[in-house]
Amino acid sequence: MTGLEKIVQQIQDDAQQAADAALARARDEARQITDQAHGEADARVAAIEAQSAAAVAAARESAKSAAALARRRAVLEAKQEIISSAIAEAQKAACALPEQEYFALILKMIGKYSLPLDGEILFNPADKKRLPDGFADALAKQAKGTLRIGDETRDIDGGFVLVYGGIEENCSFAALIDAARETLQDQVQALLFA
Repeated sequence: MTGLEKIVQQIQDDAQQAADAALARARDEARQITDQAHGEADARVAAIEAQSAAAVAAARESAKSAAALARRRAVLEAKQEIISSAIAEAQKAACALPEQEYFALILKMIGKYSLPLDGEILFNPADKKRLPDGFADALAKQAKGTLRIGDETRDIDGGFVLVYGGIEENCSFAALIDAARETLQDQVQALLFA
């Protein structure tokens, strides 16, 4: 393995460990929220059953159906909250990576999202100030086209913006997560609630 491959592998291993830890926390949180949601749903069921005690059998069945629906809805809302929290936590973790790992991730993303054209790459002000030595050379090797580090900055959380002929491609962490939100939600749900 080359040095770069070892670094990338180490970053992937560290990211996997961080993701595993975040998932473990999210699972614990999921259990707590689900237990609370079950308790609230049970309380709702009891209240609905008490109100329908004097009603005819058809009304009683209707109330039970409504209670079951409320319970499923409460559990679903709790799961959605947990999933959103896990995705937000992953985004925060990416932004908070140590500098070397952060910019290795940025270079990997450049390899994935750059186009075989001449363009600029823009960062947020904090990232632009902390670009590591040799980043421009690494950028030149990783980009599919020619990218130069732009003078401007963008108000993004982390990641970058690629500019090709006045057209901007937002590759910030927030934009990429938003673009893949449905897939990410499905994956997080499968991990947490399987």
